[in-house]
Amino acid sequence: MKNQLFLIGAFALAITTASAQDLPSNPEPGKCYVRCKTPDVWKNEEVKIEVAPAYKKIVTYPAAYKTVTEKVLVKEAGKRLEIVPAVWENKSISYTAKEDANKLRVVPASFVSDSETIETKAASARWEMSEKAPDCESSDPNDCRYWCYKPIPANFETIPITKLSSDASTEKTPVNGFDKTYTRRVMTSPPSVREIEIPAVYKDVKKTVLEKDAWQEEVTVAAKYKTVTKEVLVSKGGLTSWKEVECKLVENTPLPINWNLGSATLTAGAKRIIDGRLLPILKDGVAVAIESHTDSRGSKTSNQSLSERRAQAVVNYLISKRINPSQLSANGYGENRLTNRCADGVSCTEREHSANRRTTFRVVNQ
Repeated sequence: MKNQLFLIGAFALAITTASAQDLPSNPEPGKCYVRCKTPDVWKNEEVKIEVAPAYKKIVTYPAAYKTVTEKVLVKEAGKRLEIVPAVWENKSISYTAKEDANKLRVVPASFVSDSETIETKAASARWEMSEKAPDCESSDPNDCRYWCYKPIPANFETIPITKLSSDASTEKTPVNGFDKTYTRRVMTSPPSVREIEIPAVYKDVKKTVLEKDAWQEEVTVAAKYKTVTKEVLVSKGGLTSWKEVECKLVENTPLPINWNLGSATLTAGAKRIIDGRLLPILKDGVAVAIESHTDSRGSKTSNQSLSERRAQAVVNYLISKRINPSQLSANGYGENRLTNRCADGVSCTEREHSANRRTTFRVVNQ
């Protein structure tokens, strides 16, 4: 009966004050309506960041030599006199036994550590409505309130990166060759009488010659990248519209969560209850106020803190399910709103105390 009277009064008030309060223009008797605001629409965007630069490595190879055999003259052809023999002497002849070359030494690349800060979520803002003033005499839940457009700061992330200080290079060191000598016999005085031909004499000499000088090969090491995901605002919400809801949802509706003693952590069973009862309502675009209460046992301070943490735990879970934070509010009342006589100092049964330990939700205007 009380609900029926409330609906009739709300409908009559809507008809007489629709233009002043911007209420639905064509409400139906027995229906309930709440104001909803369209949420901001975000999308995830991947940003590719170079965390390590490309650089080159140098591989060196030594000079290559080969040994060759060369026929050299060690005694010239001459003539011998039958009467006065020729006079000979030894002479040293120099030749290059090993040619000059180079030896390469690699100076490796060096790096320095650095960092780069990127914006992972742009700055935005959202509307928040204040609580109803305690001294407000109006029965309209929308009176004695005001709206604040509160900024939401941007999020940043600093990524460690490596930068190339100096690239790899090589240093050349000369390797000197050396000479050798051989001795040959030469005629200093020919015979003075009949000449007799004396054939030349040859000798095989082995030499080490440079076949290929030292050389290097460059190998490119690819840069390393990291992909970072950031949120980008696609379209800004904030447009207000009216949405029809079940009338029972505008009043506090129990959310039968069994909290562990002194804990504000949602159990698997509690999450299933939220998924089944709250998510379908919130995905329809309305806003919901979460309220949590405790019994009178324990100190008022600890009970107040526990109820606030429990209400916030429900809100945080809903946000993790991609519900817009602007649709949610969390309030903890500790032992300030007991539903029965079980205040401090009053002896009550466990069943009576459990009636005060409750978490509720209700649909509210945005």
